[in-house]
Amino acid sequence: MPDLPLDDISLHYETDGDGPPLLLLAGMLSDSASWGPLVSLLAKDHHVIRPDNRTTGRTTPWDAPVSVEQMAQDALALLDHLQIDKTHVTGHSMGGLMAMEIAGLAPDRIASLTILASAPVRIPRTIAVFDMIHEVRAAPEGETLWLKALYPWVFRPDFFADPQNTEIALQAALAYPHAQSLQAMAHQIEALKTFKPQTRPADIPCPTQIVFAEHDLLIPEAEGRAAFSAIPNVTQHVIEDAGHSIHWDAPQPVANRIRAFTDAHPLSSLG
Repeated sequence: MPDLPLDDISLHYETDGDGPPLLLLAGMLSDSASWGPLVSLLAKDHHVIRPDNRTTGRTTPWDAPVSVEQMAQDALALLDHLQIDKTHVTGHSMGGLMAMEIAGLAPDRIASLTILASAPVRIPRTIAVFDMIHEVRAAPEGETLWLKALYPWVFRPDFFADPQNTEIALQAALAYPHAQSLQAMAHQIEALKTFKPQTRPADIPCPTQIVFAEHDLLIPEAEGRAAFSAIPNVTQHVIEDAGHSIHWDAPQPVANRIRAFTDAHPLSSLG
């Protein structure tokens, strides 16, 4: 799929399906491939757009300046390139923060906003987890160990009922040819640490739904609900039996939530 040359990066992106545009923004340590479980479910009736955020996937160079706001601006540049004036947006984890920044930068371009397993709150334990997995990855045999250390933080408890699930996930991750490097991981973690939101929840004017995961260890639901309650007319939901990787643990319920919300806020009914 194509790449978009910007001032300081070449932004890689994937597109699938036809219909109303739906921009999917990946979270920490993830790229466009992280949306794999949802693509076939959403591309039936949406034009699904998935960029590789700075430091990830096939976007180069990995060490270009990076911040949440810069990645939001990259996404807007991609919409310009694709000649999309208005779109639905879904962001997972850090991608949810990016989506909020887009809502502040260009509120007239968002038809609906879905935020998955994310919150505009600083959770010291979450930062500590990313620091820990980076340190583990830098150790001998770290390319395998850091993934094993990450999985309990992101997958639902039932994932571990069958030891084969860990092995399958591990082999798939190790075989992925565009995995984020150790150095790029550190670069992105620093961007998260220094993130200072430019958009407050109260300033988000577009229809917004928040979807939490019942077993999310990285984004506590209580803190997230309190922060997002400032969004006018926000709706907040919980998907049961899912961890932080909510779209991997429960792809069909997540797709159903996204589709119901985009259907309720069609582009044709908005200015």
